[in-house]
Amino acid sequence: MDTVPAEQHSALGEEYENQPVPLSARRSLFSVSAVWVGFPMIMTSAVFAGIVVYNLGFVMGLVAILVGDLILMGYVGALSYQAGRSGKNFALTAADTFGTKGFRVVSAFLSVLVIGWFAFQTGMVGSTLNLSMGWSAPWITLLAGVLFVALTFVGIRAISWIGVVASALFIPLGVVAVILAAGNAGGLGAALDYPGGAGASAFSFGVAVTMVFACFADSGTMTADFTRWARNGREGALAAFSAFPVAYLIAQLVGALVVALGAAAAPEVAGGDFLHVLVGGGGILVPLAIVFVFVNLGSVCAHCLYNGAVGFGSITGKTMRQLTIVLGVVGTVAAVAGIWSYFATWLNILGVLVPPIGVVLILDQLVFAHRRSTAALAWKPFAAWGIGAGGALLTHYYAPQLSDAVVAMVIGGLAFVALTYLPVRAAQPVLAGETA
Repeated sequence: MDTVPAEQHSALGEEYENQPVPLSARRSLFSVSAVWVGFPMIMTSAVFAGIVVYNLGFVMGLVAILVGDLILMGYVGALSYQAGRSGKNFALTAADTFGTKGFRVVSAFLSVLVIGWFAFQTGMVGSTLNLSMGWSAPWITLLAGVLFVALTFVGIRAISWIGVVASALFIPLGVVAVILAAGNAGGLGAALDYPGGAGASAFSFGVAVTMVFACFADSGTMTADFTRWARNGREGALAAFSAFPVAYLIAQLVGALVVALGAAAAPEVAGGDFLHVLVGGGGILVPLAIVFVFVNLGSVCAHCLYNGAVGFGSITGKTMRQLTIVLGVVGTVAAVAGIWSYFATWLNILGVLVPPIGVVLILDQLVFAHRRSTAALAWKPFAAWGIGAGGALLTHYYAPQLSDAVVAMVIGGLAFVALTYLPVRAAQPVLAGETA
């Protein structure tokens, strides 16, 4: 059971935007895991897994998916372990590494990105129901935005429960979609022979790995906002593992199978979106599919908005709930305006710029903690971040067969190690009779 402190500042519960979560307020492993499980088990994961399989074929596509998932598991797991130990959110964690002033740059950058994701996913609700049901996309998007802001306003408890409901809906409906697709294809075995449909225009294995990683690069890096509620580092890491690879892989398998079994409506752009498969089944599946869209995408939207509100809360000194309203309005307006259509650009930015941040945090706080010194602006972490991102950009243009995300992490990590061991020139004492 969850332990709630007596001195709560609100009937909805204290969110600890500017201080570590005290041990008395930490939550159970189930509660923290529920927050993460409902995040990656979403339609978006199925969509992009389907796109990967469409480009690489079923077998090689699954290999790329597994590689990306395992990288995420290690990356998010390490950051979650540190968060469970310290109880600090992402902004407070970043302040320990990037400096008491420097953290604002990192936190603001990632917070803007997750609000972009909030806008995209909110817009996707309207777009999806417009395509499948013929409903007005702007009005449905506006309704979704209002509902998701209200959900996030309640706080971590509501996000935990929406995660449970979202995953409880996804698994049975995903299984139904696969069964319907397999029935039309002559059985599941047909998926194994799927060679892909992109032909000469197919992207590389490295691009596929980057796509898998980049889908959760930002919120994965900001995992501390969720796993700081864990009772210790071990439970923080276990909560992250429930998402990567477990929950993420479940959603990806559904999307991959929908494409490989020939049930995808537009696999080159909509990948493994299976809503039309459910609606096509008729009967009770139609209202369930509509509820599924709101709950499923509502889960990821609440997570992203919470990340952004907590991040900007540490920068501005405002509360999570105040910023949830402000940022939620901004994101909803952007969604109604069609920001979701620029999704590919977000992925490219994430794949190149975000991964070195997490690697620097992992190395600085789990490997080189004894070497860290307090600073307002720590230049070494920023330099390593820049070097890693620069290396990834060069890879993107000159070695596109490689994974930008992996290159960014490797180069950024090596740069930080080298900078950490960079000798510091000590001032020599001036002896009598000498001039300085």
